[in-house]
Amino acid sequence: MSTLLINACPGPPACAAVHTYLFVDGLDVVARSDSRMAGLDPARLLRPGGPLYPTDTPCTVDVAAQGRPEPGPERLAIRVELRGGTVVWSDLMYPGADGRPVEEVRFGLAQYLGEVERAYAASRNRAESRT
Repeated sequence: MSTLLINACPGPPACAAVHTYLFVDGLDVVARSDSRMAGLDPARLLRPGGPLYPTDTPCTVDVAAQGRPEPGPERLAIRVELRGGTVVWSDLMYPGADGRPVEEVRFGLAQYLGEVERAYAASRNRAESRT
């Protein structure tokens, strides 16, 4: 089983916009997949019942968009599926810690949902403190 950690950049002035970081086993999936990409807004990805919440029916989820050198239409997508008590991300293709391609990762359901909910609450708290 892999471990998921989600974080978000603070947005302006540090970055042009708020975006989500998705770390699987300590590796930034978005940056390792395509360095031109930036994770989508946490309010979009992490909201209750949102795209990262797994279902029995596999679905393809955009997790990042091209941010450099100019924002563009290119997207980074993953396939999210619930199989029993396991959340599976597939259709991945990024170099793992050993340099070999990672094509699929699996998370325990409790850890996965706990992390998505924790990250969503943290992003809402940051957003409220900026206003």
